[in-house]
Amino acid sequence: MELIFLKSSLYFVRHAHSAYTPEELERPLSVQGMEDAKFVTECLKQEKIDFIVSSPYKRAIQTVEGISNYCGKKIEIYNDLRERTLSLEPVSDFKHAITKLWEDNHFSWEGGESNIVAQRRGVAITLHLLEKYEGKNIVIGSHGNLMVLIMNYFDKKYDIQFWNNLAMPDIYKLDFEAKELVEVTRIWRDSTTISSR
Repeated sequence: MELIFLKSSLYFVRHAHSAYTPEELERPLSVQGMEDAKFVTECLKQEKIDFIVSSPYKRAIQTVEGISNYCGKKIEIYNDLRERTLSLEPVSDFKHAITKLWEDNHFSWEGGESNIVAQRRGVAITLHLLEKYEGKNIVIGSHGNLMVLIMNYFDKKYDIQFWNNLAMPDIYKLDFEAKELVEVTRIWRDSTTISSR
């Protein structure tokens, strides 16, 4: 007898542009970010959204607040959806710091998370959401680094080059059967489908 799995869809939303502050948790969206967040809402209005979850970071929450209000669904906060901790102190060259982490998945800057550590955290919460909301459509307010690390776990083609080409904001729909990734669709300004089979 063939097993039938319900299809679950995770809509990973990379947050819109934020106004820099050293305090990660409360960093808000910039004026441009708030405008772009409205377009995120318009994109997601076309989808049938069942649940909305987010990183605890303000910029991630603000990016999905519009669709939350439109659907009348409360945003559930999951601490493990927070962005990867890069280092204890601010880095002088962000791109170099990220590149070094992708060159050696076990390397970490002082006080920061390696790719392996951050990926393990992100994948664990992703699998939890797939189990908890099997067969549902879930919007996930997240961050570029963590999002790509999660995608990389399911398909290695999602790497630093993919991260480099992300927009801010950006939306990727990941379709799963049980916990197997079967298709990835970008539903931002230029919609593309990437098969994972």
